[in-house]
Amino acid sequence: MLSIGRMRTRECRGWTRRELLHAGMLSAVGVNLADVLRTDAAEGERKAPAKSVILLWLWGGPSHLDSFDLKPKAPVEYRGPYSGIASSVSGFDVCELLPQLARRAKKYSVIRSLRGTSNDHGIAGTIGLTGSSTGAASLSGQVLSGAVKPTHGSIVSKVLGFSPGMPRFVAVGGHLHQGKRPITGEGGAALGPMHDPFRLDFHPERGIEIPHLKLLDGLTASGIDSRDRLLAEFDQLAQRVDRSVEMSRLDAFYQQAISLLTKAGSREVFDLDRESDSSRRRFGRFRFGQCCLLARRLVEAGARFVQVNWSSHVEPVEDLGDGGWDMHDRHFQQYQDRHAWMLDQALSALLDDLDERGLLAETAVVVVGEFGRTPKINNRAGRDHWEHCYSGLVAGGGLRAGQIIGASDRLGEYPAARPVTSADLFATVLGQMGIDTTTLTTNGLLPQGNLIEELV
Repeated sequence: MLSIGRMRTRECRGWTRRELLHAGMLSAVGVNLADVLRTDAAEGERKAPAKSVILLWLWGGPSHLDSFDLKPKAPVEYRGPYSGIASSVSGFDVCELLPQLARRAKKYSVIRSLRGTSNDHGIAGTIGLTGSSTGAASLSGQVLSGAVKPTHGSIVSKVLGFSPGMPRFVAVGGHLHQGKRPITGEGGAALGPMHDPFRLDFHPERGIEIPHLKLLDGLTASGIDSRDRLLAEFDQLAQRVDRSVEMSRLDAFYQQAISLLTKAGSREVFDLDRESDSSRRRFGRFRFGQCCLLARRLVEAGARFVQVNWSSHVEPVEDLGDGGWDMHDRHFQQYQDRHAWMLDQALSALLDDLDERGLLAETAVVVVGEFGRTPKINNRAGRDHWEHCYSGLVAGGGLRAGQIIGASDRLGEYPAARPVTSADLFATVLGQMGIDTTTLTTNGLLPQGNLIEELV
């Protein structure tokens, strides 16, 4: 295969008590329900604030207690070795290993009360990427009942329609897996392969890679300079591939390959050498930093949902992985040696760069993993899986910034206020693109989650 005003939605169960009270108060001053409904209809016709989404997927599960939800008064076996530092938002302390993000706290909001239902990477990953556990596969091979739902980027692709030029949905990084067992929920599912992500990756030494081009012997993105050459390669490939789902997928991406790889303007999107050296150093000359830079270039060129995978494997390098966040032992040493400063530099650069280019207001940035880590430190100086409470960060796209949503209890074990789910998070983010309950149902999709009203 070749894979090269705000929107508001009434829930199906009806009006909330607060909304009914509001309507009642309005009627007392001469504004009736019909007026309210007309106002809502007008709001629904307004332009959606967000055009694009960048999801930074921290695969493996980052620790909330060592990033944005420190517990300095908790016992030492919970709080860990790090201190908090004051951020640019009063009353909001950030881990001392994230000083650049602390200075930029007014540009984002943190949700401290995310909660899940599984501590298995595969199942939790499917929940995080689709809003549902149906069809999820665990590390042991158990597959949950029901059909897997399409991932968030595929929903965007479906609603906006297939684009023969710039793909609607781009995934930067390899397929996600745990223990070499792939997870479900990374693609279009019932929406079809046309809405699977267009996959890219960046290697610090080899540069941009389009993995499925390897089917075409000797063909690289930089080596394609003519339409005739690409057509010939496709003809050869078609003779080797059965007329199956894979062949239909090849046909679906055919136009994109022509556009992206034979037109100079399109190919330039993938050429990070066109960025100044200072820009590339600003993001960081490491894989995740350059992938964040590529994500900015992609949304600037018209991509509408870009998912950047921190890693493909959940495990860190020391455990034969590729740098994931699943640090059951030596957590603190690995976190301060690699993960913390890389996230601090790359995310700060992305927020600044989008802001300076006038793109942050129309690009929602989401930073989250499939779950968090145990508040209590284990006997290997690590933190294990913890789905009951974790944190996520959101910025841009018209979402309200500079605030904390929800709260965890005194040990960071469970939500103490405003518990929300990953489905709620993405219902809110996609809502900023105008993809609301009505839009989803019109496209034959089942809405997942409720709006986090504090963000909109």
